Amino acid sequence: MSRATPDFDPASVDVEGLLADIRALRAEIDASISEADHSHLRRIERWGRAATVIGLATCWLMPNPLSASALSLGRSARWMLMHHVGHRGYDRVPGTPIERTSKGFAKGKRRYLDWFDWMLPEAWVYEHNVLHHSHTGEDEDPDVHERNAEGFLRGIERPLALRYLQVVLLASTWRASYYAPTTLASLRRKRRPDGPLTREEWREVLLRGYAPYAAWSFVLLPALFLPLGAWAGFSALCNSLMAEVLSNLHTFIVGGPNHTGEDLYRFDSAPEGKGERYVQQVIGTANYRTGGDLNDYLHLWLNYQIEHHIFPDLSMLQYQRVQPKVRALCEKYGIPYVQESIWTRLRKMVDIAVGNRSMRRLARRSVRQ
Repeated sequence: MSRATPDFDPASVDVEGLLADIRALRAEIDASISEADHSHLRRIERWGRAATVIGLATCWLMPNPLSASALSLGRSARWMLMHHVGHRGYDRVPGTPIERTSKGFAKGKRRYLDWFDWMLPEAWVYEHNVLHHSHTGEDEDPDVHERNAEGFLRGIERPLALRYLQVVLLASTWRASYYAPTTLASLRRKRRPDGPLTREEWREVLLRGYAPYAAWSFVLLPALFLPLGAWAGFSALCNSLMAEVLSNLHTFIVGGPNHTGEDLYRFDSAPEGKGERYVQQVIGTANYRTGGDLNDYLHLWLNYQIEHHIFPDLSMLQYQRVQPKVRALCEKYGIPYVQESIWTRLRKMVDIAVGNRSMRRLARRSVRQ
């Protein structure tokens, strides 16, 4: 598959032609939006609900991998829905109710129905949709994992085996240990967090994020099964705890490597125009294997990250349709289009995190306008 190469020169890209073709493709996408997009969303959402039902129906029997995996998949599926609905992917789709648009999904009390997680939905939307997408790979991007690993994993005198263990521990807890405080700090400061959380910020994370989610997942949920006996309640607790670890691992594996690897770029300056921005979004992003609802569901639709960073507000169905066309555009204009298996990308991300490899840097605005 195509990979970024050391001799790639962004200045060689005809950005005016690229921009015209992307606008034409966008018009083609907009003309194809239909109720089929909403029907597809409902089908994928049913898969997530079915997984949750299976997990709840069996979690009281005994601690077991089936229940934990099903509960985990249900939780990860809610993350997937938040990612695409929160990005306005269904705002213009005919027949979509307001609770499945960015104006209603996980807003107010619907947080507990739509996307109940460690972090606040509005904080994640600001950190991810605004900061990350507006500054992908730049210093203002809060999710530059190479930079975030400095002093924690990279550049430290610690045995490599211990650094790998740190990655595993982070991956097992990252929605709580990384995303909850980082997203809240980003929202409150209206920029990338550049220092430890204040006492007030930690208080808000604890009271509005950690406490409600932990109370439901590890206290109230097991308590619902206590009428069936102490063993049933204990089993539900164990399965919920295992599901939490599995969901963290799942979302980390599919969410972490998208912008990290020795074949991807970081950027020392912001792009000067839309054409340059599109080029940066492509060369700073990687896809995984794409195609087929089951494959895409297991990847939480994060396997279309190049297309997502060019067109953030598409439905999941539209990403399947547009991916070959975006790849063809990149080939036409000589822009490296990185697409590899999730396991290859995970290895490359871990190599960056522990300091075995470093990302490429685009140090100047070199795309011809």
